Amino acid sequence: MNSHSRTTSISSVKPQAVRRPSVTSRLSFAVSTAERGEGPGENGQGIAAQHQIEEEIAKIKRYEVGAAPCGRNQMTLPPSVCSAYTLPHRLTLLTDWLDWVQDAAREQLRRKARRKRQAGRFDNGRYDWRHRIQESYDAAQGWIVVTIIGAAIGLNAAFLNIITEWLADIKLGHCKTAFYLNEDFCCWGEDNGCEDWHRWTGLEPVNYIIYILFAIAFACTSATLVKNYAPYAAGSGISEIKCIIAGFVMKGFLGFWTLVIKSVALPLAIGSGLSVGKEGPSVHYAVCTGNVISRLFTKYRSNASKTREILSACAAAGVAVAFGSPIGGVLFSLEEMSSYFPLKTMWRSYFCALVATAVLAAMNPFRTGQLVMFQVKYDRSWHFFEVVFFIVIGIFGGLYGAFVMKWNLRVQAFRKKYLTNYAILEATLLAAATAIICYPNAFLRIDMTESMEILFLECEGAEDYHGLCEPDRRLGNIISLLLATVIRIFFVIISYGCKVPAGIFVPSMAIGASFGRTVGIIVQAIHEANPQSIFFSACQPDVPCITPGTYAFLGAAAALSGIMHITISVVVIMFELTGALTYILPTMIVVGVTKAVSELFGKGGIADRMIWFSGFPFLDNKEDHNFGVPVSQVAITDLVSIPTTGMTLKVVEQLLSKDSYQGFPIVEDDSTKTLVGYIGRTELRYAVDRLKRERTLSPLTRCTFAPSPYDTTTPTTARTPVVREYAGGGSSSGMDYASAASTSVDFSPYVDTTPVTVHPRLPLETVMELFRKIGPRVILIEYHGRLAGLVTVKDCLKYQFKVEAAENPRSSEERREGENGARSEERLWEFMMRAAGWVSDKVSSASGGRIRLRDSLEQTRRGGAGQILDGTEEDLGEEGVELESRG
Repeated sequence: MNSHSRTTSISSVKPQAVRRPSVTSRLSFAVSTAERGEGPGENGQGIAAQHQIEEEIAKIKRYEVGAAPCGRNQMTLPPSVCSAYTLPHRLTLLTDWLDWVQDAAREQLRRKARRKRQAGRFDNGRYDWRHRIQESYDAAQGWIVVTIIGAAIGLNAAFLNIITEWLADIKLGHCKTAFYLNEDFCCWGEDNGCEDWHRWTGLEPVNYIIYILFAIAFACTSATLVKNYAPYAAGSGISEIKCIIAGFVMKGFLGFWTLVIKSVALPLAIGSGLSVGKEGPSVHYAVCTGNVISRLFTKYRSNASKTREILSACAAAGVAVAFGSPIGGVLFSLEEMSSYFPLKTMWRSYFCALVATAVLAAMNPFRTGQLVMFQVKYDRSWHFFEVVFFIVIGIFGGLYGAFVMKWNLRVQAFRKKYLTNYAILEATLLAAATAIICYPNAFLRIDMTESMEILFLECEGAEDYHGLCEPDRRLGNIISLLLATVIRIFFVIISYGCKVPAGIFVPSMAIGASFGRTVGIIVQAIHEANPQSIFFSACQPDVPCITPGTYAFLGAAAALSGIMHITISVVVIMFELTGALTYILPTMIVVGVTKAVSELFGKGGIADRMIWFSGFPFLDNKEDHNFGVPVSQVAITDLVSIPTTGMTLKVVEQLLSKDSYQGFPIVEDDSTKTLVGYIGRTELRYAVDRLKRERTLSPLTRCTFAPSPYDTTTPTTARTPVVREYAGGGSSSGMDYASAASTSVDFSPYVDTTPVTVHPRLPLETVMELFRKIGPRVILIEYHGRLAGLVTVKDCLKYQFKVEAAENPRSSEERREGENGARSEERLWEFMMRAAGWVSDKVSSASGGRIRLRDSLEQTRRGGAGQILDGTEEDLGEEGVELESRG
């Protein structure tokens, strides 16, 4: 079997019903026409036809459906790999991945065609002011697009901040003067509430119930919107965006409906009180914004490498508006998101983050001049004896990240195995449990961003929430903060990954802040009890020595670094949040300790672990390998190749009918195997379908994949299959076999004659570096001009997994632990089903049989109404195509 046949499963091209183009399609066409300078008076029919063909092929690639490799009716990995690794290790086969080499070649052709058009206008004397304006527009188009996208991201972030704060406060009460105001705006200028802000009732138990009902309603609405309109809007999206920027095509993930539902459901999920944040999803909706807007311009719609620049810039802008940190956003995109980040992309990212942050500042959603609620200023310095406690906070950050990642992945596996059909119910019950448990704790009852704002503040001259600054209430606050830390960790583990828009940045920072404030209060109490100790000799008399708020700030940095395994960007983000140069060194110490502790428990943050768990074929550029084997040991040599001549149209269609093949090497003949080129399955499928639409051909028509010796004409401008008829041949629909045999179809315009090739003895590490750096879809192995094999990214990853499994074999104790864990999960699921059945019976009995929850539960369990999948449903979007499998 062709090795590339194992790289992805591609569905056949389905005919689509003719429909009226959407508004965005018509607008996109108008902008594209203006960009190309095409009009009734232009002689650009050949260029326009070529452009149309390339767009049609790109559209087909975006809409092809992938499959997962270790399942029924799907291509499988070797049994040793599937048995040695659990579900997270299995390699998901995405729809397709971009070939950056071909994309760069198409961009060069586009530039060459533009230069030829300009030269022709100069020669003909037709170069006037309109063409000068068009050239200026083309040169400035990138900055125009980035500016529009940055402004849209800033506006969206401002509205989301306002709505999120109102939804978080409405659970506790309402403003009597204006219902649409949150507590801060209602009590403007007041530190500890006001008379205009009114709790729902004077009875605390009733307020407790109202709080729970609001949380349930918000979570249920958010999960329902995600299920019915945009399954890809669930989760954070950072893992998938890393793969998309690396070149993987995930149709619908950055679409218009994903953007709308993410923007609507995200405030509801945050307002419900779930232990999820909006900073991770802000990257997703920012990248969606960039994708939707950039696709209005042909320069970006038809060029994946330029789109990658825009997406990287949008990721930076998303972090910038989430933390009010434009430079930190650029560094986050460089450190975490992008596998390819040239200087031009950095400058575009900076400009996009600048525009987005400026628009957010102009909107001023909090009316305080702050870009985010937990922005704070410190005017005190720190002392060197505090480094000991900073190290303690750093150790906590590393342990927190390792603990949460380990158990969250186990919860994710349980959710994927048992709770797939209960996503809305799961989110609703999680919100209810979170509200019931968190309401009694003063630090868990309020929104996480508000709690961080409180914990970051200094005691002098600031609001004193829950007696944080009162010495006689320290013990109670320490207990409350420790409980808040433990409870929040538990809910982050079980909530992150449920089917609502959910991030983990702010929950982690809130956990670190509560722990850091606890350490700060303890250190402050120790200092006040022993002010003359030599340990505190650096403290000045009559001046506050310990600032607990700075410990909370450093704890937030440690937890964020521990969960994401990022360093430089965290330091810069925290610096931009505080504006305090004096705390850069403590932040660097804390983050460095966190990084060192995190590395002891494995490499990669939660985003990298989710890529591994989902099975995305992603080559991490942060990993170093030393396999010591040539690429020939990894490549597949049992190939299905196509000779340049001698194959009939019927045989070609038989090859295309098999979903196993994604592309075919072209050789001179089957005996010599002399390599000529490579043709992708999508291109060949498109060429055959186009040819059959234009004329009727016999299945015995000969197909050639190299220029015919009889062809003395110049190549056509547009890539169209050329039909040649020789003496005695005909082309009518009633041709006989003799005439069919004398007809030839030339598919050479679709053949890539310069594929990336390597020697069989080239080290595998070098081949993996080629995939990372230049990004080919496939690398052919050539030995003295003969085709010797073929290797893809997934072939490299399969070998990597096998090597890692051999180097780290599971001991009998680990296997026994895994079996015990599986049995525990089964017992937990049985208990949950029994509990659900008991509750449904009680509800049915209390309602006299009118409410029958058991019937709906059984229907959902069988896969009926109410189930939510990972984007595999028949959900017709704007373009009317199915959402693909996320694996």
